Amino acid sequence: MAKQDFYATLGVARDASPDDLKKAYRKLAMQLHPDRNPGDKKAEARFKEINEAYDILKDDQKRAAYDRFGHAAFEQGGPGAAAGGFDFGQGAGLGDIFDQMFGDFMGGRGRAQGQRRGGDIRAGIEIDLVEAFAGTRSQLRVPTRVACDTCAGSGSESKERGNETCTTCGGAGKIRAQQGFFLIERTCPTCGGQGRVIRNPCRVCHGAGTLQRERTLQVQIPAGVEDGTRIRLAGEGEAGGPGTTPGDLYVHVSIRPHTIFQRDGANIFCRVPLRMTQAALGTEVEVPAIDGSKARVKIPPGTQSGEQFRLRGKGFSVLRSVARGDMFIQVAVETPLHLTRRQRELLEEFEAEANTKSHPESEGFFAKVRDFFEGSGT
Repeated sequence: MAKQDFYATLGVARDASPDDLKKAYRKLAMQLHPDRNPGDKKAEARFKEINEAYDILKDDQKRAAYDRFGHAAFEQGGPGAAAGGFDFGQGAGLGDIFDQMFGDFMGGRGRAQGQRRGGDIRAGIEIDLVEAFAGTRSQLRVPTRVACDTCAGSGSESKERGNETCTTCGGAGKIRAQQGFFLIERTCPTCGGQGRVIRNPCRVCHGAGTLQRERTLQVQIPAGVEDGTRIRLAGEGEAGGPGTTPGDLYVHVSIRPHTIFQRDGANIFCRVPLRMTQAALGTEVEVPAIDGSKARVKIPPGTQSGEQFRLRGKGFSVLRSVARGDMFIQVAVETPLHLTRRQRELLEEFEAEANTKSHPESEGFFAKVRDFFEGSGT
């Protein structure tokens, strides 16, 4: 079955910017994550597809190779690798492709094969604002590849005939062939670039050295973390099989909206509704802080809707620092609803006594309106 185009997998255009790619990936990852779709094999398969697509398209070199060669650029021994004898294996960038084409030209020896690694894993975790303020330790379940217990990750059934040096490439992992003017270097087809072969494969993992499993990890979320932060856990990715090191786990943190607080960097805003009489006469209100404490705020007489009062040092914690931002109390004056007859009578008496001193802003505004109409001759 033909593999779907990576851009179509993420639902973006081919000229999508890196930010557009990231937003599309994050949205799909949150929807398809195994924790949100337990037992759903289709969601799990789609989750792997979007991870593979984003892993290629987020990297400028890999994306350029994909735009030019398509999926063949990353298939071992596939059509892209066979064409001209080039190896566009997983993880190869344009620099690697160029090096394979011209490594021995002009006397160069080519690029030595680097240490192989297991695949990186990307996962999402959602926390609330209070957890982001104080930091937390969250449990995360991720589907991954782990070292086979039966063969201890060696891929071999017996120690006597385990990993042996590949006779085709002599352990180099690559072979060279003369093609016209060029000396072409490509991945060894016998050992797949590993430089070693398994003569007696493990009956459980069939020589791969790894098995598909679900792991449960504890992730430490630092205090002051922001929405969209990516945390890297080195060596917690997929096991890569014999002779390789594990990949890394990248955890993307998202923060749920809070019912009381709104965060803006290191500052916190809290909207406090006041009755009209409280704002007019002045009052004192008790508000909560993000750290669980309480603060009393004195509201002076005549406070207008939208005014703010600062509580220094009561804001959000700053990542990797003991500093904290400020908390701002935003006043919202509430107009009374469902008046009783007596309340209406009192307000009518109050309105009859109104003057420019008690309502300077409204009186000033309507004076400007009158001047405007008189000046325009209307």
